[in-house]
Amino acid sequence: MAITYCAERVKVPAFRRREISSWIRNVAAEYGKKCGEIAYIFCDDEKILEVNRAYLQHDYYTDVITFDYSENDVISGDIFISLDTVKSNALQYGQSYETEVYRIIIHGILHLCGINDKGPGERENMTVCENKALAMLHK
Repeated sequence: MAITYCAERVKVPAFRRREISSWIRNVAAEYGKKCGEIAYIFCDDEKILEVNRAYLQHDYYTDVITFDYSENDVISGDIFISLDTVKSNALQYGQSYETEVYRIIIHGILHLCGINDKGPGERENMTVCENKALAMLHK
């Protein structure tokens, strides 16, 4: 089983892939999950808008779209991340670009682990889970 990182129209952000993959596996384990095939596709705003329109019938930009192919306790999926939106979010939230990249990387994993962010109180819970996961990275 593998975690892969590729890019379309942008460059994959600079980070230690082995370290990040290990962190992702550790976070998944906190939720009783194992990692299967997980593909990160880093892209620009235009590509994520294209994906959002084609597959979700949403006509807006977003930072991350997660396609969930998980079965039982093995999480698998394709996670599209718009680096354009990650950059603007980092500025908006007063975070470093690197921290925001890690937050969005783990946001997709948390969705695969069953954490939602659309209903009442779910966004706040997602942020708590993201912060807990980020703390695990910096240990």
